[in-house]
Amino acid sequence: MTRQFFAEPSHDCPLCPRLADFRTAWRIREPGWFNGPVPTFLPPEGEDAVRFLIVGLAPGLRGANRTGRPFTGDYAGELLYDTLIRFGFARGRFEARPDDSLELIGTAITNAVRCVPPENKPVGMEIATCRAFLTPTIARFRNLEAILTLGTIAHQSTVRALGKRVIEYPFRHGVSQGAGAVRLFSSYHCSRYNTNTGRLTTKMFVEVFEEVAGFLQDGKLPVA
Repeated sequence: MTRQFFAEPSHDCPLCPRLADFRTAWRIREPGWFNGPVPTFLPPEGEDAVRFLIVGLAPGLRGANRTGRPFTGDYAGELLYDTLIRFGFARGRFEARPDDSLELIGTAITNAVRCVPPENKPVGMEIATCRAFLTPTIARFRNLEAILTLGTIAHQSTVRALGKRVIEYPFRHGVSQGAGAVRLFSSYHCSRYNTNTGRLTTKMFVEVFEEVAGFLQDGKLPVA
């Protein structure tokens, strides 16, 4: 019998034993935290409004794993959501908590791996297993036009989820390629490590979003 996967795993998803054990340990340690597979963040209008999808790596331990919303509670979210607001992909005020006034506009945010991994490092089998949720997540957005992947792992898993070959879509910061019905953009991950080391600057990150916004506005519906 073939197992049927939906876009969102259950809060007690058992498919990756190492991640499930890590999650259980943190539920005991911090029972007030979310401590589960973090669901995709959607705009208020729902999935049919989504034309732009951002795919990150995995929840941060004290970030999305604590709050239950992607990129919420750590530095990466500050840079990401400030940039989204700047380009009209979000509105409101980002205050690093899931009940703030932030709302997405025509945009959704998810992760290649939905559960927090030890040391922020998922292994290959976990990445492949969680692709069973990434693939239907992408497919649920019937008006999707652009995907931005943050980092090599997110990029490669997204390429595979789209049914493409990684060798034909290598990860390179600031590069975009057509991938079937969508345009695939890529950026270094907006982590504190990357920004502190200079691998990714705010200017570099903004330039990627300028390209995405230009693509979505060139002969298509406005972003906001």
